[in-house]
Amino acid sequence: MSMFPSRYARISCAALLTAAAGLSGCTVGPDYHGAPDVAHGAVQASEFVRTPAAGVTTVGHVPSRWWESLGDPQLDALIDAALKNNPDLHAAQARLRQSRAQLQQQRAADMPKVSADAVALRMREPDLSSLQTSQQSSNSTPSNGQSTSTSHGRGPLQFYSAGFDASWEIDLFGGTRRAIEAASAQAEAVDADLADTQVSLGAEVAQAYIDLRSQQQRLRLANQSAQLEQQTLDLIRQQRARGVVTDADVERQTTQVENTRANLIPLDEQITESLDQLAVLTGQAPGALDSELASPVPLPVMPASVPVDDPAAVLKRRPDIRAAERRLAASNAQIGQHEADLFPKITMLGFIGSNASDPGHLTRKSALTWLGAPYLQWDVLDFGRTRGSIRQAEASRDEATARYTQTVLAALQDANNALSRYGHQRESVTRLQQIEVSADHSADLMRQRYDAGASSLIDLLDTQRVQFSAQQNLVQGRADLLKDFVSLQKSLGLGWASAQ
Repeated sequence: MSMFPSRYARISCAALLTAAAGLSGCTVGPDYHGAPDVAHGAVQASEFVRTPAAGVTTVGHVPSRWWESLGDPQLDALIDAALKNNPDLHAAQARLRQSRAQLQQQRAADMPKVSADAVALRMREPDLSSLQTSQQSSNSTPSNGQSTSTSHGRGPLQFYSAGFDASWEIDLFGGTRRAIEAASAQAEAVDADLADTQVSLGAEVAQAYIDLRSQQQRLRLANQSAQLEQQTLDLIRQQRARGVVTDADVERQTTQVENTRANLIPLDEQITESLDQLAVLTGQAPGALDSELASPVPLPVMPASVPVDDPAAVLKRRPDIRAAERRLAASNAQIGQHEADLFPKITMLGFIGSNASDPGHLTRKSALTWLGAPYLQWDVLDFGRTRGSIRQAEASRDEATARYTQTVLAALQDANNALSRYGHQRESVTRLQQIEVSADHSADLMRQRYDAGASSLIDLLDTQRVQFSAQQNLVQGRADLLKDFVSLQKSLGLGWASAQ
């Protein structure tokens, strides 16, 4: 009998494969048609509801590296270092590699599985007939007194085989295709998570840096104010010695001096915390940036106007919304993945190889062996397990839809709140600037009166103390405005780059 397939067998196999290929175009489960339309009126508006009247320009393009508009090279270097060395970012990158590897595995599941094997067997059996002859000879001795022995040699058994096994589950109803679709959407969601981590990281570094520079400036002003109050206390003590003032005046000024000095301690502590926070954010040990950032420098310069694009562009760019939409697409595909379990599965099994008793005969035509067979599997009665999995996937899809809706609404709230805070803080800084100008002018006038002998040194020191207080409030106000600017950039979804 020939070892090769007959013409009928070849035609049958070809027909089966053709039918399977035709059936594999069927994909069960709901097709994904995009995320639901959320807050259509607010999204399609030309600008956000809380856009301030001044300090903001509506443009078609906003820079992703927004921190460069502050004109502070040290801040630029710190954010670049954080985007390169931050451990949380490294973890997000590792999660992205995991999701992409899972996608690759899922795609490979739709391909045939082929394995190669080879066997070399050599075995020697015992010669049972020789053993029986030997026993009979020992029991009966010939008359001539001589014994005879018979030896039958048997060579070892040898068997050699080499071949390939193959199996391929035909994706008749699209279960594997839905699984690939879900894994692809999930990988894209993790990619968006990485971008969201970049957005948060850049904003966190900028806010910590602004806090540091603000604390250093306020500490410098507080030290100057403490020196002035100490001079005032020394003068009041001199006046008390001459009987001009009372002990109550001395105690009141002493309390003021001690309160100012007490305020220096938390400021110094805050500076240390900010330095350590920046070091950890950039992937370094606490204290690593002390020598680099210990010297006080002015706050970054606020840009005259902040570019903001329309709500639709912001929502399209924000990574958290993109991640929520991709997870919605993945959960939708998983419904079809489970629905495919309701239908039969066909796996094509095949083997082709060569078997011989001599390795040199493996290449002969007569040694060829082949096998091809379809394998049908269908869980006809599973007592509702598959239906339960489908309902669970549908509920997961509904949850993902709700989460997407909540993410969009939260993003709109975030952007509007950030714009509102920025606009109000900008007005507050304008007023603080006016107060500082007035305090500076008052201190100059008092200096002139003191030089002319028209006022006392205590009056001059009091005016200068008010001047320092106005300067401290302005520094804090500018720092708050800068942090509101950072929060605005974060709410706009800026500061991320596509992962390669």
